[in-house]
Amino acid sequence: MEMWFDRVGVDDRGVHRKRVSRQKEDNDVEINLTPMLDVVMIMLIFFIVAGTFITEVVIEVGRNQTTNQASSSPSENISILITASNEIWIHGRRIDARSVRANISRLHAEKPEAKVMLRAHNHSQTRTVAAVIDNCREAGASNIALSTSK
Repeated sequence: MEMWFDRVGVDDRGVHRKRVSRQKEDNDVEINLTPMLDVVMIMLIFFIVAGTFITEVVIEVGRNQTTNQASSSPSENISILITASNEIWIHGRRIDARSVRANISRLHAEKPEAKVMLRAHNHSQTRTVAAVIDNCREAGASNIALSTSK
């Protein structure tokens, strides 16, 4: 198919036409960064505004001041020791895990005001410590202190 601008010379109407050269297509592709910069600026503004509403929640833990004197004499406390190998000792005597509740019930009945001092080794299992605490509560002892040792 021949177009009107492809012919050289005079056309049917008598108008002199000249061949129009087509422009060479450039393979260079230009990337317009303006939309990307707009998106980046909007995101920056969003994070700046959203960041001002984020507040950190701080829980302050009040610790009691310790004194050199114990609040109760050691003989009045029920002392429980859990070793690294999960052995349970009550007042220096090794106790089976199934008999903890019975022993604590007996000791708590003798001294109802006594505190339970539970000292667990850092490498003892958490489930053993939790089981001893549960047994103490089931035995009626509600004042339980927990400490860890290496």
